[in-house]
Amino acid sequence: MPIYDYFCPSNNRKVEVMHSIDREVKTWGEVCELANCEVGETASDAPVRRLLSAPMLSIPTSNADYRNAGFTKLVKRDKGVYENVTARD
Repeated sequence: MPIYDYFCPSNNRKVEVMHSIDREVKTWGEVCELANCEVGETASDAPVRRLLSAPMLSIPTSNADYRNAGFTKLVKRDKGVYENVTARD
């Protein structure tokens, strides 16, 4: 499930929650319910807005990272022979 950031102008708080893409969250009470946190002094029917956030990208930095992600990395060696550097020994 995707992670979304919501901002409540009533209390100037930003909360990160996870829910399905087809669910619409419009109030502070719904955000607190999804985040498992207390509503506090803010009214539960206070409006919230969803913020734009950058997607999380994972960039492999080692041969083991490629292997763990399910990829195969081939490196060209002498005379055009390719070696699988992500193969398990």
